[in-house]
Order: sequence, then structure tokens, then C-alpha cells
Amino acid sequence: MEHVPVVIVGAGPTGLTAALMLARRGVECLVLDRFAEPYPLPRAVHFDDEVFRIFAGLGLADDLRRISRPAPGMQLVDPRMRVLAEFTRDPVGPHGFPQANMFDQPDLERLLRDRLRQQPRAAIRGGNVVHDVEQPPSGPAHVRYRSADGTGHTVLADAVLGCDGANSVVRECLRTGWEDLGFQQTWVVVDAVSPVPLDTYDGVQQVCDPVRAATFMQVTPGRYRWEFLAGEPVDVPSRIRPWLGAVDPGALTVLRQTEYTFRGAVAETWQDRRVFLLGDAAHLTPPFIGQGMCAGIRDAANLTWKLAMVLDGRADERLLATYERERKPYARKLIRMAILIGRVMTGGTLGRLLVRTVTRLPGVERRATTVVWPAFGRGPLVGRGGGRLCPATLDPRLGDGFALLDPGTPGALLVRPDRIVAAKGRSATPRMLAAAGIAPVNGFESGRHGHGS
Repeated sequence: MEHVPVVIVGAGPTGLTAALMLARRGVECLVLDRFAEPYPLPRAVHFDDEVFRIFAGLGLADDLRRISRPAPGMQLVDPRMRVLAEFTRDPVGPHGFPQANMFDQPDLERLLRDRLRQQPRAAIRGGNVVHDVEQPPSGPAHVRYRSADGTGHTVLADAVLGCDGANSVVRECLRTGWEDLGFQQTWVVVDAVSPVPLDTYDGVQQVCDPVRAATFMQVTPGRYRWEFLAGEPVDVPSRIRPWLGAVDPGALTVLRQTEYTFRGAVAETWQDRRVFLLGDAAHLTPPFIGQGMCAGIRDAANLTWKLAMVLDGRADERLLATYERERKPYARKLIRMAILIGRVMTGGTLGRLLVRTVTRLPGVERRATTVVWPAFGRGPLVGRGGGRLCPATLDPRLGDGFALLDPGTPGALLVRPDRIVAAKGRSATPRMLAAAGIAPVNGFESGRHGHGS
């Protein structure tokens, strides 16, 4: 049977990003997806500056600017469209890119697929439905799928990444359930194109109302999205009227109108030996802070470098065990923040009063938009007090590798992408790396190597 080091199930943004990251690190991978081409209807519409930074590391910055647009932030408004609070986002954030970016998911998927086809170590096979993933007691996993003509196939894989969404087959094969975070609401989602630009706020508006809560946003020029809480029958033409001005609702072209059930949940288990869950297969996030897709991209960024090191023998299985330990608490906190915003939107007069009171405090908008991003928890490579992402200015020097900075030698860059270099003196670098399961390459070397900013 065919053997591939890594099989990725699902060719959404998370699966395609994981494939690109692995291929750039020299890991051969195969992406299997039920659709031959990108799914044509819009779904995710927002990514932040950290995710922009991740994509830029894949050489996609210019292409992303072409298919997306920066957004100024988010407003919470009452049913009469009066602003209760506004959370502004910077045109250039700490990661070096706009903090809020609107886009059309089919455009992004086409971009990622085109780039993946340029990678000699990656392949994508559309029109194939994965129906089973089995891990024998030893040896590679068996990934079974059917092609469009019903023919069955099996491919052997040293690792399997389940990026196949909320109804994940890979998750079912792991026989893991959900940890319910206590949120479930049904909303009507409407995507439409207007023949003329609408005279509206350029960011996202959340209408706070216990019965008629709504979300509005301009996605890309001429294309708009509304989301309405389905607490009562939704008459779309009348509900979208506050945003149309003189434009006739009948002049809009509706691309999609459907019901979605927004949930907050995380999978109980994200890893079983060499099978992993990423994106919506691992966590379900209500859309109120626009972080559903972003969380999946972060999953890929966390796991792929670790998997590449293990597959080429530079680290052992202990490094893979850090994936769930690091990402699950982060995703849980992100979901709870989204749930909080959702409850504010449907909290009635008391909720609106609370928003007005709290947001009058100096600087609260800025703190509210940053508190959701938790520091990295303590672990083998993170000391007491946690840590945060390093400045984007280091990215061109590090490439796809990583670096350790010696706290006793300011400015010393101790790890290059091509090798691990240990520090002199009192640094515990070798011990820290060993605790994470990372083996030295050609032995640990002492001394400084290069300089960082």
C-alpha cells in the first residue's frame, strides 16, 4: 500500500496551512478532501494580525493583501443602532500587520491550494471521502477513503492530522466526546452582494438585544454578511433595512441564507499517539470575536514544527504531547471570551447597562481586546510567569526555525534554524530542551551564535 509520512484529512484553511508548513520543513504530506475544488460558499470572514503573520511566514503576505481588507474594529450597538462600546483595531498591530482583516474563505482556500501545488513534497487529492482511520498496536496508521467512483483506497501514514471540521470523521475514529462549555444558539446567516456600496460602519457591528440580536459586517467590497438570532421568525428584508439606507432590499443578490447552531465546546482528547485533531475538529467557537478559523491556524503553527522534528529524529514523542497541553487551555479561554460577548449581545437592558458602565473606564477597550490572548503557560521551554510571542522583527532571521535567547546575555541569539546551540554559563538550555524531548543535533555547542533584536 501507498505510504506517506503525514496524511491530512480536510482541505480547509487549517489543513492546507498545516500541509504548507510541513512541506516547507521537508515533510512529505498528502491532503485528502471530499471536494475537488474549494467549497464555493462563504464561511469564515476574519483573521487577525497573528494569523496574518503566520501566513506571511509562508510567503503569502502580498497575496493576502490582494484578497482581504483591513477593518477598523467592532461596535456594540443597541436596537436603535446607538453605539454602546467600540473596540478599535490598529492598522499595524504588534505582529506587523492589520489587527483585523476581512476576507472571503473561497478566495483564501484557492490561494492556499495554488501555493500547495507548488510544493514538491505535498499533494492534494480532492473528491475523496475518508471514512476510517485505524492505528495498529505498532506501525503506521491506516487511512481508508473512497474516491468519487466508489473505489476504496488505503494509505499508510506515520501521522494523521484531522482537520475535517465539526463533523470530523477522524474525531469519531478517536472515540472522543465533547466538553460542553455551556453555549448553544441558532442563528440565521445571510451573505449578500449589493449593487452599490452601503453607507455603514466599516467594521463589525453587534446589535445587543435579548430577542433580536444581530451581527453586521462588510466582508469585501460590495459583499456583506448579517447574522440574526433565531429567537423568532426572521424576515430578512425587514431585518437588514437599518443598514441599507436608500438601497432597496430586493436589489441585493443573496449568496446564501442558512441556519447555523453556534456552540462552545472542546474535544475531550486531541491526540491519540500519532493521530491529532486540529481546528473545528478539536474546538467549536461562537463567531462573536472572529476567532474560529484563527484558532485552527494556531493549532497548525503549534503542531507542525514539533511533528517535523519528531519525524526526522530530532525529538521524541514527548514533544508531541505538548500540543494538546498547550493548545487546549488556550482554545478554552478563547471560546469563553466569545461566549461572554454572545451573552452581552443577548443580555437585554441589564447587559447594555453593564457594557455602558464598564466601557467608560479609561483604557478598558484596549484591555478587553488583549486579555483574551493568554500568556503561554509554564512548561519545559517556558519558565515561571509564562511568556508571549516574540517580536515580528525576528521572523526574517529565523525563517521556519526557532530561537532560544540567553537571559544572561542580552541580544544573544542562541539557536539558528539549522542547528541547536546551547548557552554558556548558568543557562539550563540543554536540560530544558531534553525535558521537551528535543535531541541535540551533532551535539550541543556552546557560545553565542548571531544576534537578535
